[in-house]
Amino acid sequence: MGVTQENIFRAGAAKADITPPVGTCLYGYAPDWHSDSVHDNLDATALAVSQGKITALLITVCVGDLQTELSDEIRQAVSGKTGVPAANILISATHTHSAPNVSGAEGWGEVDRDYVDSIFLPGILKASEEAVASLTGAEIAYSTVRSDVGVNRREQMPDGTINFGQNPCGSYDPCMTFIAVREKESKKGIINLIHYGCHGTAGGHGREISRDWSGVMCDRVENVTGTLTAFWNGAVGDTGPRLTNGLTTGDCSHIEELGSVAAFDAVRALRKLGAYKDGKLEIFSGTVRLPYKGMPSLREVQEKLKEYKDAENLTNIFALKYSHLKDVEAFLTSGKEIPQAKEIPTSLVSIGDALFIPVPFEFFSGISLRLREYLKSRFPHTLVLSNTNGYNFYLPTQDQLCLGGYEVDCFLNGSLFLLEDATDQNLINEILRIVNG
Repeated sequence: MGVTQENIFRAGAAKADITPPVGTCLYGYAPDWHSDSVHDNLDATALAVSQGKITALLITVCVGDLQTELSDEIRQAVSGKTGVPAANILISATHTHSAPNVSGAEGWGEVDRDYVDSIFLPGILKASEEAVASLTGAEIAYSTVRSDVGVNRREQMPDGTINFGQNPCGSYDPCMTFIAVREKESKKGIINLIHYGCHGTAGGHGREISRDWSGVMCDRVENVTGTLTAFWNGAVGDTGPRLTNGLTTGDCSHIEELGSVAAFDAVRALRKLGAYKDGKLEIFSGTVRLPYKGMPSLREVQEKLKEYKDAENLTNIFALKYSHLKDVEAFLTSGKEIPQAKEIPTSLVSIGDALFIPVPFEFFSGISLRLREYLKSRFPHTLVLSNTNGYNFYLPTQDQLCLGGYEVDCFLNGSLFLLEDATDQNLINEILRIVNG
């Protein structure tokens, strides 16, 4: 069947500035960490794709995490402005820790609603509307290279405990995927899309607003190609930046340093692009069902609560643990029925050889590696997107639970109802079921 005007693949892209004013509270460390300068501007980038009667939007925003309720609100607003069904809109966070709080995670402060209403949401709407308005006949080229910009960050100490650091023996996803979309007739670039796993902490505890190292990479590639370039995040849960100081945090010099290495890898991928092909758009919709584990007894919970003597002054993971126990206590005394599973409506978007899989967690690299292996015969480029269409803390692979550590603590305390230990496999099973129909 030949390509007709009705089924031609079209694409359009646009970017908007979402940089907050200096003084804005930054997200990812202490709940009162205020910015004092701008290292580089934050942005929201939208890629619109359309074929026949189907249109989808892939949006990436330079913030840490995006609260599920806020993500749903924004997707509805974008749908209202563009006519794209909310179910076909994927909003991903790049996970920079040098941006305003739009997560609202317990222990890390509330969502910065002033920023959302005045800058963040308007920027996303602007980029989305412009991307849809610019839809034109397009073609795509793909490549993947190995990059060692990331490293497993779960460093095991001599006593067996897990700390933030660099673990050269640990799992991480080394695949950097480069997707170039250009106009079919003029051959002018529409967008370069780069996918990799980035925990945006290279800036450390600096107070500069920044996209972190992925921003430096995108700027360099954009300068080389003259084409809008944006970053979509991959496996981030157990991945950190491979900094020369041996840590997971540094300063702005580390942002520049690692961003330059990433840019070199991205340009290598650019040079390896295969032939441009006609695009083919397909959407796989369904509901991911992730079973919950049983709840502890009320007595067990109350005994653990006795260990907290200064609850009002807790922050971060300590506040999260306390809040979880209080929520469980309240639920157990309510007499309500315990639900069986967490249900997540989802839409997977395939664009030719690439499949975009939204996951509303900071998932571990083993999940990405396994899905890529299982789907490679059908999709040469399987791109699992972390912190997409919501946020539910970390999703470890089951083999890491026995080791503990910060990420595991978040998984075990991040919500009222806790997911089964085998949630990594349950998620993979559900995605394969949806893709295979």
